[in-house]
Parts: sequence; structure tokens; C-alpha cells
Amino acid sequence: MIGARVIVIGGGLAGIAAALDCAASHAAVTLVEVRPRLGGAAYSFERDGLWLDNGQHVFLRCCERYRALLDRLGTTSDTVLQDRLAVPVLAPGRPVAWLRRTGLPAPLHLTGSLLRYRHLRPSQRLGVARAALALGRVDPDDPRTDERAFGDWLTGHGQSPEAVELLWELIGRPTLNLRTANASLAAAAFVFRTGLLERAAAGDIGYARVPLQRVHGDAALRALERGGVDVRLGWRAQRVEADAHSRAVVGGAGERLEADAVVVAVPHERAIALLPDGALRGLGDPAALGSSPIVNLHVVYDRHVLDHEFAAAVGSPVQYVFDRTASSGLGHGQCLAVSLSAADTEIDESVERLRARFLPALAELLPPARGAEVQRFVVTRERMATFRASPGARRLRPGPRTGINGIALAGARTDTGWPAPMEGAVRSGHAAARVALAAVGHERALQETVA
Repeated sequence: MIGARVIVIGGGLAGIAAALDCAASHAAVTLVEVRPRLGGAAYSFERDGLWLDNGQHVFLRCCERYRALLDRLGTTSDTVLQDRLAVPVLAPGRPVAWLRRTGLPAPLHLTGSLLRYRHLRPSQRLGVARAALALGRVDPDDPRTDERAFGDWLTGHGQSPEAVELLWELIGRPTLNLRTANASLAAAAFVFRTGLLERAAAGDIGYARVPLQRVHGDAALRALERGGVDVRLGWRAQRVEADAHSRAVVGGAGERLEADAVVVAVPHERAIALLPDGALRGLGDPAALGSSPIVNLHVVYDRHVLDHEFAAAVGSPVQYVFDRTASSGLGHGQCLAVSLSAADTEIDESVERLRARFLPALAELLPPARGAEVQRFVVTRERMATFRASPGARRLRPGPRTGINGIALAGARTDTGWPAPMEGAVRSGHAAARVALAAVGHERALQETVA
């Protein structure tokens, strides 16, 4: 139906992708967002002359839909993507170790790196390599796999607590935002297979070279307006209803907007409050998913202390640290971002306690930091950064189709199969757009690039 009206609630990556798809299919689209900006949970803010991201968001080469959205927004050049996976791994008082791929086909591309990984003993390296091959044979789509904890599987495959901490947590914790003991085996198998084991180049790491607001929010506003989307910032949706004529009505901001279809692309706790009664009956239980937090520490030194663009850490409370000097706009010294995933402990710690714990830990990892002056220490907290990909989570994630025709659901918590928040969000937006367009009788299939 050419000219059908679609309302998208939420201006994060899911809502942006859905709105662009619907507009490209000649629907009249209105996007409403309660914040004064687009970009959702991946945003930037200015503090005392520095631009800081709320969190250190990364993507992998296998995140094809997210990367396609960057192309669509014209901001691919504002990101960095490694030519070949290479992760320096720091440990207190020890030489740097590297996890990197070779030019061999998967899964042999990581074998040499694992066998030379100096933070593990030789016997542990062989055991890790065998377990990695076994994990590649686990079916992430088997419901029984989703009910099992990844940590139990690792123990059953001979992985010692030391090997888990020095390698498996290094990869699993930032990608799942959970400790291995608490994560679903299905989610872990998906991450390791898709990101590391099936295609050699899939795990190459990418991240923004400029503030995230420029990469996502500002660029999306321009792209949406070029596409004819009516973007309304500072507009709080309060309720979605279906009227007697099979049209949807979105109430909020003192007015009621009518549409032929609605895409609800907000965090699940907000979505539940917005949706009509019964919309999710029998379609999952997003309220039971729970959330896992992320904390980021932004540390400004008076001098250069980190020689890598980013590094992982083991044997330390530091997990990953990124050089964000250029992105922040700092003129002298170095600005580091310490990313702490599954931060259940750190989320409620005071700034003073975090500073007292992590500055000495950084000094242990980075000898130049021992004599450096810390000029700023800023903490950002995302209490509900991701859903908890714990055992049984897959059956709780609803799909894009609700129980009410014309109302679609989007967001990283929907069942895209991906735990990665940015890739999952974009995929969910595409899926919700297809549902919304189908509800208004749109026959033209979307391009495969947004499937």
C-alpha cells in the first residue's frame, strides 16, 4: 500500500533501521523519540570540553547489518575495522601476549595464536584449542543448548578455572556481557562460531574513531530527513492502541497520532508499558529477561601511557582499555576508556572506590602510568546495557510480530539470534519493518541487504 502511514517509536539503532526501511518502501513515516537526540544507548556527551562516549561500543566484521547501516548513514569512514584480528593482552608484570589470526582458513586461523598464548601453560593451550573445536560443533539453535550454562560446558570439556579466566572470559565476557558461569551455552556457541570459528575474517574488530553521536545519531537524523521521515525529538509516547478500524493510535505529548502500522523500538520495560494488553501473550516474556550492566571509566592522563589502540587485560580488574584521545578532542596527554562488562559489582560502586581500585590496576598494567598525573576520572554507567543472555533466555525473547496486526516490536532484546546489541538492534529493526509493511499490504520485498 503506497503511502501507508507508519509510526516508529524510539530513535535508537533499531528504530533508525526500521524507519529507513519503511520510508524506502514509500510509507509515510513518523519517528518519535523522547530524548533530544537520536542514537539510543550508543551516544556521546560533552564534559568539560571533552567528548566522551557513554560506553566503548565495538563491532566485528561479521556484524554485516550494522556495517550496512553505517554505509547507509555515510559514516563507515568514521570507524576503524582491523585488516586482521589482533588483540594485545596485558597482564601485571608480564610481557604482552597476542591473540591474532593468520591467513589460514577457519578454524586453523587461530590455532597458532592459541598454541603460543603465553598467559597459559602449554598443556592448557592444547586443551583450549580442543575445546574451541568442540564448541564449533555445538548447535546454538537447539533449545536444550540454551538451557545449559556455558561455564558448566567448559568445565565438562576440561577447562580449568585458570584457563577460563585467562582466555574464555577474555572473549566471552565482553561479547555476552555475562561471566561464563552465568551465560547460556547457546549464546556462547553462537558468538564463538559466528565471530571466530566459521570464517577467518569474521572476528576482526571495529570501533568508532569519532564520537558515537556523530557516527549514529547526527548522521541518522540527516539520513531520515533526506528520506522524508518526520522526526520528532523530545516526544514521549505514552500508549499504543488499536482502534475499531484496525488502525493504530499512538498517544503522547498532548496529541494522538494515527497510523496503519506501528514499530515499537524501545527498551523492553518501556515496550511492555506502551503495548496494548495481550500484545505479547504467548510470545515470550521480555520482563523476565533481566539486564546486565556495563560501566566505563574515562581516565585522562597528563602524558601518553598506552602504546596500543586498545588492549585486553587478564589478572586484573581491568578488562579492556581503549585509547580515545583523538575522539575526545584532548589536546595534550592521553584519554583512556576502560570498559567493564558484566559489571554487577562496579555498577553501584562510588566514583571514589572505582578510582581507588582501578588507577592502581592501570598502573600495574601500564608502567608509564605510574608517574603520570590523572587529570580527570569520569564514570558512565549503563545499568540495563543488555539483556541477560543466561540459560533459558532465548525462549523469553519475543519476535518482531506481536499479537495485534499492525504493531511490530524491535530492539536488541527481541529474538534476532544475536546477543550483540548493535548488530541485534539493526537486525530487529529490519525484521520489524517487514512486519509493519506486510500489515499494510506492501508486496515489494526489501532488498537482501536489509534482510
